[in-house]
Amino acid sequence: MVVPIALLKFADWLLARSCYRAARKMRNYGLVLRNLFLRPSQSPLIPSVSKCELEGRGCDTLVCDIDGTLLRSQSFFPYFMLVAFEGGSIFRALILLVSSPLLWVLNYNLALKVMIFITFCGLRLKDMESVGRAVLPKFYLENLNLQAYDVLVSTGFKIVFTSMPRMMVAGFLKEYLRVDDVVGTELHTVGQYFTGMLSGSGLLVKQRALEQFLGKEKPDIGLIGSSSPHDHLLISLCKEAYVVGKVDGKPSASSVVPRKKYPKPLVFHDGRLAFFPTPLATLLMFLWLPLGITLAIFRVIVGIFLPYKMALFFATWSGINLKCKVNGSFNINEHDSTKSENGKGVLYVCTHRTLLDPVFLSASLCKPLTAVTYSLSKMSELMAPIKTVRLTRDRKQDGETMQRLLSEGDLVVCPEGTTCREPYLLRFSPLFAELADEIVPVAIDTHVGMFYGTTASGFKCLDAIFFLMNPRPSYLIQILGKVPAEQTCGGGRSSREVANYIQKQLADALGFECTTLTRRDKYMMLAGNEGVVQDRRKKPLLSINFISTSPSRIP
Repeated sequence: MVVPIALLKFADWLLARSCYRAARKMRNYGLVLRNLFLRPSQSPLIPSVSKCELEGRGCDTLVCDIDGTLLRSQSFFPYFMLVAFEGGSIFRALILLVSSPLLWVLNYNLALKVMIFITFCGLRLKDMESVGRAVLPKFYLENLNLQAYDVLVSTGFKIVFTSMPRMMVAGFLKEYLRVDDVVGTELHTVGQYFTGMLSGSGLLVKQRALEQFLGKEKPDIGLIGSSSPHDHLLISLCKEAYVVGKVDGKPSASSVVPRKKYPKPLVFHDGRLAFFPTPLATLLMFLWLPLGITLAIFRVIVGIFLPYKMALFFATWSGINLKCKVNGSFNINEHDSTKSENGKGVLYVCTHRTLLDPVFLSASLCKPLTAVTYSLSKMSELMAPIKTVRLTRDRKQDGETMQRLLSEGDLVVCPEGTTCREPYLLRFSPLFAELADEIVPVAIDTHVGMFYGTTASGFKCLDAIFFLMNPRPSYLIQILGKVPAEQTCGGGRSSREVANYIQKQLADALGFECTTLTRRDKYMMLAGNEGVVQDRRKKPLLSINFISTSPSRIP
């Protein structure tokens, strides 16, 4: 009897001790969760960042993190998804999406390691560099916290310590936010590939990294996110500490940095995803893909084989939102004939948003047009329901080609030479102004909700397909009045003056800004080449200049 009683007592003691440990763990987790969701107004020890004095900070040193501090988003999953989808493949993105429920259960450090492994294992270094240069900055800028950004730009020396992979954030922080140093988690590589593992130092410990970086010197200002209690050790080493919080527990729309305050204008960016890929949004995208591909094929068939009016009806029925506005001084019926009085067709000068611009213009006018293109893929040529003619970039030869096409009928040109997604117009090539006196400017703008229909470094043959895969893509076409005769080369104007005049006219119609940037600038920034296949020259720094709209520059 002694042995069973001893066993019962031992079991009772073990159970009680286990329950006690479990209770203590639950209590600790409760405290962590309470601190995790504690609003800044509930934390009397750390003042809100709104109380930070910005004047006279030019010589101060600032330390902060990017996750949850500079960025309004509290999760870095969407940025890993962008790297997985744009730099890897759709299958890598799917694996990362499937792992998201597991990531939600794991603690922050372990979840971060899992995301790093899935996203980077086998990824090429140059693909990560491309995504970091051309894709991520747009989403970072659109998610910047205004209050934290104001403090950042007011200080003289800026250091960011983050447990995120340094390669994902360093380019953006240094190029756009002028951060002096970025200290983050380093990834292990073999040759030109990532292994998905961390370097020997592991995840960055911010407090230790700060002590090693500055020694005994204390930074002047430290910023942390309202849901980052573990960063208290970091700001304990700072002279002043502030917490970046929320309004009523939710990110405020007013806390977004407006486009006019961007430290560097966002003119060019690349990638296919037009939405912020949270787990739910990414799941909806994958569920939409089969229907989206079917819908794109249907829209292509409709555009190729049906008459204009029937094609417009079925395109609208399938979800395409096409709006065509005609200026009162332009009469479509007047220009139904293939040639004008001088024996030439009408020259339509369009802004360039996607490869489908001439197609939608032709459908809106319900008349066949000819479009001139640069380096259009064979697949796009086969899908085009209108006549397309390639140019060679030889000025004399291209001029002769366009003259011949104008003698045959109406012609569509896009003088920018490449597409631009943002509200800017690139420099207009003046060649078109030398070819015709009957010029009609056409302002075109597009909006998509899921996929961009343009790319600089991807498969350009799929551009039209991706655009047509959107559930409700929209096209706005504004046909402006014919350019007055006195504003053409026939009226004594130079071709450059005519090009600048039409560029400003189109920019005003759309509410865009004129720039002096060119096709070469775009490809050097986004793809590291001049837009010519197999060109691997090193990209130079891109300086962005805006055309003055004063009467002295543009007539």
